[in-house]
Amino acid sequence: MTHQIVDSEDEYDELSELRQRSQPEAQQSVDEAFDLDDLLPVIGEFGKYQKLLVFGICLPACIPCGFCAFNQLFMADTPDDYWCRVPDLFHMDLEQRKYLSIPKELENDELVYSKCYTYGVNWTQLLESVDNIVDSAGNDVTTLEPNSSWPLIKCSQGWEYNTTSVWSSIVIDFDLVCDQDIYPTIGLAALNTGGPVGVYLFGLLNDRAGRRLSYFTCLATLLAGSLITSLSTDFWTWAGSRVVVGLTIPAVYQIPFIISLELVGEKYRSFVTVMTCTFYTSSIMLLSLVTYLERDWVRLSYYTSIPFYFYFLYIFIMPESPRWLLMRGRLEEALKILERMARVNGRQFPEAVHSKLEAQIKRDKLKKQKKKVANVGLMDLCRTPNMRLKTILITLSWFANETVYLGLSYYGPSLGTNQYVSFFLSAVVELPSYLCCWYFMDTWGRRWPLSLSMILGGAACIITVMLPDDAIDETLILYLISKALLSASFLIIYPFAGELYPTQVRGIGIGASSYIGGLGLIVIPFVTYLGKDNLKLPLVIMGFVSMLGGMTGLRLPETLHHRLPQTIEEGEEFGKNWQFKDCFRCKPQPDALSPPSSYENLDVLGGSSNTASEVELELRDSRRQRQQPHSDESTPLELGASGSGGVGRPHRSSMKRLVRQMSVMDTQRTHDGTMQLTHWI
Repeated sequence: MTHQIVDSEDEYDELSELRQRSQPEAQQSVDEAFDLDDLLPVIGEFGKYQKLLVFGICLPACIPCGFCAFNQLFMADTPDDYWCRVPDLFHMDLEQRKYLSIPKELENDELVYSKCYTYGVNWTQLLESVDNIVDSAGNDVTTLEPNSSWPLIKCSQGWEYNTTSVWSSIVIDFDLVCDQDIYPTIGLAALNTGGPVGVYLFGLLNDRAGRRLSYFTCLATLLAGSLITSLSTDFWTWAGSRVVVGLTIPAVYQIPFIISLELVGEKYRSFVTVMTCTFYTSSIMLLSLVTYLERDWVRLSYYTSIPFYFYFLYIFIMPESPRWLLMRGRLEEALKILERMARVNGRQFPEAVHSKLEAQIKRDKLKKQKKKVANVGLMDLCRTPNMRLKTILITLSWFANETVYLGLSYYGPSLGTNQYVSFFLSAVVELPSYLCCWYFMDTWGRRWPLSLSMILGGAACIITVMLPDDAIDETLILYLISKALLSASFLIIYPFAGELYPTQVRGIGIGASSYIGGLGLIVIPFVTYLGKDNLKLPLVIMGFVSMLGGMTGLRLPETLHHRLPQTIEEGEEFGKNWQFKDCFRCKPQPDALSPPSSYENLDVLGGSSNTASEVELELRDSRRQRQQPHSDESTPLELGASGSGGVGRPHRSSMKRLVRQMSVMDTQRTHDGTMQLTHWI
């Protein structure tokens, strides 16, 4: 079997060499397309420059996103007890006032003061009709007693609140209780409504005006929305400000994240993505500490926004994306950034790159004039039965995953005995799940870890309904298990979807699935709102949604150790012969019959307006490539363990734009290879 493989590769080599001999060598070197991924090994894939960029700009950019995505959960705290405000009785002490004006009603088999009703009587006339007595402290005490025949009316003059635990929130300031207790949920839905719109708008700005301008415009929008939040004097102004803030989530951290991904080597992108998720989670942990220390909602809004004004100092150090500059033909600016990168990394910048870049830009301009690009759209994903089924399953799984993950994040403060501790723990459990997920998805594949984590996470939520109401700690533990499992699956769904969609329509597919998944974020606050009457009902609903999403994922084909589809036609064939027994195949094995199956040609033929590069695939010197061991993906953690010497990198020119399939969690790309924003937190 191995002999046959070598023969087929040799036959391919001979054909490749015949093609090479048919062209002059000088012309070949000029026409060879420039690829920034070929230059990075020379000037440094993850050197000092990239580390400063990632740890100094990209990762800190996660903090405002985490803060502003969840700080309004604590702005909308509702006091445990409140009752109707009766100004005519303010001369009385609190207990006498409540006893006289507030009726009692049965709640959990106990008589308590009503929160939404008062007696509808004329208190001035009633008080004048009875005599007062003087108590032992010298105060006048009325002899009037409440009468069950008095009519009941809804609170019309506001409410009084027990401010023992919650003394400042929009609920208190704007009286968002009783008939208006759903208003904070509307505000949360308003925040999530802005996300898909902002990704689209800032995505356009990101592609047309550059990463830097897009980022600082996004940051200014976030801070402006936060300022309006702090200054709001009514609910609808506050809710409108949350829409403005929502426009920037997750764009405010995705833009520097994209710059980092574009400037680090391919084998380090997994590490950058996992570190970004880790910092995002760490920002949520930090937010729990800030909200614990500051309980005033106005000051909380200031404290979770004002420090980020310092991020405007990044304007002096944040580079523009060289890929974007090259796409725009701004050669000198791109070269200046790349030369600075080489200098900071202690590398020598190749002198031949300048001439190659000039030739590439001229060639690209000529192609734009002469070459007709094959247009593909969303409907192409649904034309054939297998692609249509996979698109529906991916979207359903994405919708369930993203919706339940964020719903659990929102619901954390409602569980346990301390909302700040519960919120903190709900973030802490994500960290080990990321590390475990990173390992399992590269050893056990994508499908089973995704489906199993969603099914088990959903089951943990559903089991809570079997616990008694006083099992507070047990409910919290099951919730935390579910949150950890859903966090792991949330990290898998993005690269898994990217591998299932063909290269030709990958950007469209990921964009469509993520946007539809984002619609669930608008609905999920209303699911968590149901917890006011039944604490476990939202968990049960989210559990069933998670399990349904996990079971749909079992029908998807495994992508690990398989050649990824390039065109829509290949996408239709990929997984077409799926059988029910494939659901029980847990650990995929490499396909020994197809040596190129671990590779994917990112430069799909025909050119897509969304994902394909215009650079043509070339395989040269295949024999020499086989003699060199292909290095596995290395992260700074792995390099630190193995020493600074590193592993020899394969000959890049022999594998033009050909990369090993691995858990690289890239964002979607345009036809020229530049990365785009995606509604994925």
